[in-house]
Amino acid sequence: MKKFLLASSFALVLSHGLFAKEKSEELTQSRFESLTKLTQVIGTVEKYYVDDVKLQDVVDKAIKGLMQELDAHSSFLDKKSTKEMSIQTNGEFGGLGITVGMRESALTVISPIDGTPAYKAGVKAGDIILKIDDKSTLNMTLNDAVGLMRGKPKTKIDLTVVRKGENKPIKITIIRDIIKVESVFAKKIDGDLLYLRIASFDKKVTDKLKEIIKKHTKTKGIVLDLRNNPGGLLTQAISVTDLFVDSGVIVSQKGRDANDEEKFYAKYTNTLTDVPMVVLVNAGSASASEIVSGALQDHKRAIIVGEKTFGKGSVQAVLPIVKDRSENIKLTIAKYYLPSGRTIQAKGITPDIIAYAGKTVTELSNEFQIKEADLKKHLEEELEKVEDKKIKKEVKSEKVKDKVEDKEEIITKEDIQNDNQINSAINILKSLIIMK
Repeated sequence: MKKFLLASSFALVLSHGLFAKEKSEELTQSRFESLTKLTQVIGTVEKYYVDDVKLQDVVDKAIKGLMQELDAHSSFLDKKSTKEMSIQTNGEFGGLGITVGMRESALTVISPIDGTPAYKAGVKAGDIILKIDDKSTLNMTLNDAVGLMRGKPKTKIDLTVVRKGENKPIKITIIRDIIKVESVFAKKIDGDLLYLRIASFDKKVTDKLKEIIKKHTKTKGIVLDLRNNPGGLLTQAISVTDLFVDSGVIVSQKGRDANDEEKFYAKYTNTLTDVPMVVLVNAGSASASEIVSGALQDHKRAIIVGEKTFGKGSVQAVLPIVKDRSENIKLTIAKYYLPSGRTIQAKGITPDIIAYAGKTVTELSNEFQIKEADLKKHLEEELEKVEDKKIKKEVKSEKVKDKVEDKEEIITKEDIQNDNQINSAINILKSLIIMK
């Protein structure tokens, strides 16, 4: 009986071994046939295509097509694109000053960068670019579109865009320029509140934020503005969040293998402040800015105010395909997950408080409600006040001008009235300070 069992076990092991070997051979054969088919297509195109094309060009086009078909964020970076990417992450580059992406096969503006030609010309997050000069963007690759928009400084370009709420396409003329991104700047609000603006997550962001926060130690609350921030470096998103969160997961990323998960944690030694916070986001907030706002939301460290974010939660790695690294592929290798386990991809961050862009709605003043009988006398008194104020204003104007020049930049009442989202953020922040 034992011999029978041993013989049966041996036969079972042998059959499993043979099956595994057969399966491996089938897989190898299948891979060989697929690669042969690709080589056959490339060779056929090179030999019979109507125009004379070089093998290198055919291969490059094949790589571009492959990357484009994988997803909207994977791409082939030729020598020119690789160089431009390197310049952009260092915070200075040439072009229009917009970040674009593919959304449902349409070339879409993720966000214009503060102070750039595109920003000044009126390009807005969510604009769909129909034409670049006279060329249609339909079926155009992301890299090709970026290549067309880049150009020599002081040269003109026309973008034809479709915008939500507009009945017909809008033509926007932009003059290209060297783009110098001021990634971080600060302003004071009412003396004891701090407004921090992060325009993009380049390699200098965390160091600049540290410098600003350490300088303003008496700040009672912070408004962190991530609107129209298209993202940037993951390392910077993590280290920025770490300035405000003292423990726990900031973000994790998972690849094809669910068990292959990498987590990034906050360290209490890196925390600089625990004052109440409000974070501003909108449809132009993407990638790294979604990681920061989402992590702060999950840790209940800040109230998120504004509009739903873009929803770009995938991880791209730049992988070399030649020895000198002059050509690369940008490949989606994983997805981001926030501390709660939720994904950003295609879902975005939903604010705690929805606040739409536009001017602040204010009540009309009731101070001028007077009776008809008092009108003439009242107007005479008001005229005297105007004349008196005019004289005093002329005397004080120079003194006020000198004082303003010495002070730091501030968020003025006019700024607040013209920006409903900032107004909402300030009101919420003041409430948090009272409740603390």
